[in-house]
Amino acid sequence: MNWLLLIIAGLFEVAFAFCLGKAKETTNLDSKLWFGGFLACLFISMFLLIKATKTLPIGTAYAVWTGIGAVGTVLLGIFYFNEPATFWRVFFLSTLIISIVGLKFVSA
Repeated sequence: MNWLLLIIAGLFEVAFAFCLGKAKETTNLDSKLWFGGFLACLFISMFLLIKATKTLPIGTAYAVWTGIGAVGTVLLGIFYFNEPATFWRVFFLSTLIISIVGLKFVSA
C-alpha cells in the first residue's frame, strides 16, 4: 500500500511541476490559479510522501519520489511544452527509470 502512496505522491510532484510551467506561461488570474494548483499538488505530494515513509526507508522513498517526478516532468516537457527529445535526454531518462525500478526491487 505504501508503494502505491509513493507512486501517487510522485505523480502529484509531476502535477505541481506542470502547474508551475503553466503559471509561467500565463498572466493575471490564470497565473494565480495555476500557482494555487501548484500549492495544492505540492501539499498532497508531500503529505503522501510522509505517509509512505512511515514504513518505507526514507532514502529509497525519496529517491523513487524524485525519480518519478523527474521522469514525469521531462516527459511533460517533451510532449506538452515542446522541449527537445534528443538521444542523450532519452538515454539518461531511461537509465533513471531503470534505477528507480532497481531501487524498488532491492528495498525490503
